[in-house]
Amino acid sequence: MNLNISIENPDKKLALFGPADRNLRMLREAFAVTVTARDDELRLAGAADQVDKAAEVLNRLQKRLRRQDHLTADDVSLAFREAQHAHDVAAAGAIDVYVRGHVVRAKTEGQQKYVDAIFNHDLTFCVGPAGTGKTYLAVAAAASMLKQGKARRLILARPAVEAGERLGFLPGDLQAKVNPYLRPLFDALHDMIDIEQVKRFMMNDIIEVIPLAFMRGRTLNESVIILDEAQNTTVNQMLMFLTRLGNESKMIVTGDTSQVDLEDDVESGLVDAQKRLSDIKGIAQVTLEKTDIVRHRLVQNIVNAYERDR
Repeated sequence: MNLNISIENPDKKLALFGPADRNLRMLREAFAVTVTARDDELRLAGAADQVDKAAEVLNRLQKRLRRQDHLTADDVSLAFREAQHAHDVAAAGAIDVYVRGHVVRAKTEGQQKYVDAIFNHDLTFCVGPAGTGKTYLAVAAAASMLKQGKARRLILARPAVEAGERLGFLPGDLQAKVNPYLRPLFDALHDMIDIEQVKRFMMNDIIEVIPLAFMRGRTLNESVIILDEAQNTTVNQMLMFLTRLGNESKMIVTGDTSQVDLEDDVESGLVDAQKRLSDIKGIAQVTLEKTDIVRHRLVQNIVNAYERDR
């Protein structure tokens, strides 16, 4: 397998190669690949899985050089270890989250297509009935990217739309009122990251769990941004959300178009976006079916029963 990798910043070429090309020699020795430098490009050749590992190391080193002008020996060693670990996890089909011993895997073919779409696209829409893992897998993928250094921040958002209930009379400040809407996101998050670490990440603004309205006016770079329950956004809210996408970020939009809680005369922003953006390259649209339901076995029977009456 041959692979060409562009050198992002030619001014830092010597830092990327290392003293006397030491980093390139390490790549050759560690992965039994040939590495050829030509102009502002590196050419890798060798067995496919070894080329992938070497490319991952280079990608991690180049990402670090975006923020600093040189690489230490520790930086290089860490890039090699992380690349090997990421390859091992991918080979096992597992999503690498923070909680030790907790393995997250797609359990159906549809879920695997969804996970693949998230990792291979900057914007992914996923619709499907309750229990198909739309939110859970999105949070798992986001936590994995945060852990591997592929994102610096994780933002989880939901529209604060009441599902047939009126919560305005509840006591407390604004945060107390919106917490019930955000609880499902916290539940998924706590499965992926220890509670104490979640608290530290939130204190340092590495993780935000917020109502959709709080995202207006922001541009989110180097982040994974998840919009849950997106069927309850209006068209304008969806446009506002999608235009928050910044450089080196990913967006995941999930929802169940059979459970829209908007007024009857208000069009769902999720339904509208799926139609408008269907022909744009680089955007993935995944539909999960009843066969992808992985909750209690009764959930699929319940969904079937309600669908028969529609």
